[in-house]
Amino acid sequence: MSKPLFLAAPPPADLAVPPRVLQAAGGEPIHGVWLNGPGGVTYRLGEGPSPRFAKWSPRPDASGEARSTAADELDLRLEAERLRWAADYLAVPRVLSLEEFDDGQLMVTAALPGQNLVSDFGKAEPRLAARALGRGLRRLHEALPVGRCPFRWDLETRAGWLGDELRAAFLAEAPEEDLVVCHGDACAPNTLVGPGYEVTGHVDFGELGVGDRWADLAVAAWSTEWNFGAGVEAEVYAGYGIEPDARKIDFYCRLWDAT
Repeated sequence: MSKPLFLAAPPPADLAVPPRVLQAAGGEPIHGVWLNGPGGVTYRLGEGPSPRFAKWSPRPDASGEARSTAADELDLRLEAERLRWAADYLAVPRVLSLEEFDDGQLMVTAALPGQNLVSDFGKAEPRLAARALGRGLRRLHEALPVGRCPFRWDLETRAGWLGDELRAAFLAEAPEEDLVVCHGDACAPNTLVGPGYEVTGHVDFGELGVGDRWADLAVAAWSTEWNFGAGVEAEVYAGYGIEPDARKIDFYCRLWDAT
């Protein structure tokens, strides 16, 4: 499997801050944190122990064409709904505001403690970071109740984003699903840790929904190759407390690539 075409990363220093983010900052210092996808950026507003985070998603081109999967992923209304639901069960960013503008959407959230796993701190100990990724994912899966979750990220839902031929091919070879509430983007940057690599929370919940636990696990372990280099994937499964399922790992990595 190839590395994804788009890998999220900190924004370049010369990237202009959107005017809506400048307004939300109200004169506080602004620091670029993360590129979320084509045009989407997250910023930290303010200094000290209680900053806010502003996530900006520009409005897709009004060209009359169907929205892409990437555009849906950056619809901050969907993420805000998921954050508000998950907050009853798990440490997630608290939504402070969500505003809709002609040129895009802006969501401001409270900060969670900790640093993400691809910070300098996280990368300093790749094996500990990978194990923390697995531990955090297990805790998330155990905390969020499948029966109460109104959101879907199962195979049938995701296959619907594909063309007819590819959709049919995936459904024909689908393994039996072991349903949990999935994070939906369980890559290393979306897990936060504190001292001792203790998991303090998760971010980026735009795809949260009921799906196979291996849809999260496979991509979480795969992401360690992109962020830490080869050789630590097994630590994710060890941290989760599960033996690798080669068939499901291959299937859900291919599905991730396809969607």
